[in-house]
Amino acid sequence: MPFSRDLNKFNTLVEIIALLRAPNGCPWDREQTHKSLRKNLLEECYEVLEALDESASDKLCDELGDLLMQIIFHVQIADEAGDFGLKDVLNSINNKLIRRHPHIFGSKEVNSAEQVAFDWQKLKQEERGADSSILASVPKYMPALGYSQDIQQRVAQIGFDWEDTDGVIDKLVEEINEFKQADSQEHKAQEFGDLLFTLANIARRMDIDPEVALREANQRFYQRFTYMEELCRQRGLNLSKMSFEEQNALWEEAKEKFRE
Repeated sequence: MPFSRDLNKFNTLVEIIALLRAPNGCPWDREQTHKSLRKNLLEECYEVLEALDESASDKLCDELGDLLMQIIFHVQIADEAGDFGLKDVLNSINNKLIRRHPHIFGSKEVNSAEQVAFDWQKLKQEERGADSSILASVPKYMPALGYSQDIQQRVAQIGFDWEDTDGVIDKLVEEINEFKQADSQEHKAQEFGDLLFTLANIARRMDIDPEVALREANQRFYQRFTYMEELCRQRGLNLSKMSFEEQNALWEEAKEKFRE
């Protein structure tokens, strides 16, 4: 039977998810739990990021819809269990936005976006209580580079930070030397982690998102390497049987191609 609701309404999505979860609904949807959907939620977040990286508005529109569906799916599961409903979710986020924007919904004055960000974290700390660490609200399951940058940003806001970027770069040189001197695999792994942590600190100070920077580097590598493979197909070459010097010559050709 055709679904005749207005398809550009938010409530229609809520109704569709409820129908899919109903006793006579979709067998797959009915079996899902908060836990089983974790992978799906994460994948949708990454697909939104990919659309943002590509500046693809049509793709972004589609992927945001998929992400919104995942959110409503989790709300429906919680509602069925009697834990909370959509009204509770909306009430929570609306209250939070009003509470954390006193310069809009109250009398507080701010002079910059940086001050807004600082006040936001201060309000979060007040909500958690005086005994809670300022690092406690950073999700521990974030990608490691992003988590590193976030916790460094939190402590920098209370003054625990290098005076200038040169000091962090000097620290990077120190960490490289310690990595080179590591005498066991365990020690090497530890020093490598310290290297990445220091690089994340440098990125933070230079207003670079390390996750985005690495994703873009990955994309550049993918683009160049697949072009190398295409060149080999056109020229009847076997990439795996070429010397490193020959492969590197193709790599330089690919780099030159994508400088255009």
